[in-house]
Amino acid sequence: MQKIIPPTLQQMRLFEAVARHRSITRAAQEVNLTQPSVSMQVKTLEDKIGLPLTEQIGKRLYLTPVGEEVAAASRDILGRLGEMVATLEDMHREVAGPLSVAVVSTAKYFLPQLLGDFKRRYPKVEPRLQIANRETMLARIAENADDLYIMGQPPEEKPVVATPFLENVIAFVARSDHPLADRKGISLARVARESIIGRESGSGTRKAVEQRCREAGVALSTQMEFDDSEAIKQGVVSGLGVAYLSLHSLRLELAAGEIAVLDVEGFPLRRRWYAVHRKGKRLTNAARSFLDFLQQENAGANAGSAIKSSGDGGASAGA
Repeated sequence: MQKIIPPTLQQMRLFEAVARHRSITRAAQEVNLTQPSVSMQVKTLEDKIGLPLTEQIGKRLYLTPVGEEVAAASRDILGRLGEMVATLEDMHREVAGPLSVAVVSTAKYFLPQLLGDFKRRYPKVEPRLQIANRETMLARIAENADDLYIMGQPPEEKPVVATPFLENVIAFVARSDHPLADRKGISLARVARESIIGRESGSGTRKAVEQRCREAGVALSTQMEFDDSEAIKQGVVSGLGVAYLSLHSLRLELAAGEIAVLDVEGFPLRRRWYAVHRKGKRLTNAARSFLDFLQQENAGANAGSAIKSSGDGGASAGA
């Protein structure tokens, strides 16, 4: 039986990068080494373990089951090491350094401004923003890839801590000249007869809307799906159908009179945005301060202002 020689920290860093990118070339670019150097380190690691870690099929690189195990262990060890370094650094410094925040696509309409305000308060913080759909967000949470995650519906299947901060108002909307735009007290059953433009399966917004429809005994049939609010808005403006959207994404269209908020029974939904992090994760000074900032700065804020700014019709729709 071959004796296993533990990998070095450098080998774990390199292999974690290879596993994450599924590419030796991109991993080499990330760590500022040549491709042959990274390939040699991976080969040395395989020799130590005595089993192959990767396999090339066509032009794609795949991890073997052993490679998956080594990659997972490397992430855990490097993550713990990073936490130790962050703890020691926090003991010596003010609110500063990297801050990685990942957000679902709808949050891109307000989170950059909040990050900018936070950066002005703490100029030494180095924010990094990742925008992704819910499926990618869940994968990033599983990999512990970021400090904080901003989403409308925290994952129930993962061990996380979710802190609510800003109100998230979800409403049905249509083109401003749509026949339902001026009607009051529209039933969900009537809306369900329209061509519905919806978010992708798994979206937190979609789950919330479908839950409300189930409670009302209405089956909402989605005719078109998009994983981006901009595409949905363009579909509505083009007259392709009715959609449900967070009002955070509609400020410009409401102000321009291109889109109308429909007065649908049981809507708008008033939910919350959440700042999420892995349970047990030690937040850096920057991440902890940003979490406090979100709660303090937005304690009284709500997305209803987006409706009020759109005019009298929007104000009544948001009531």
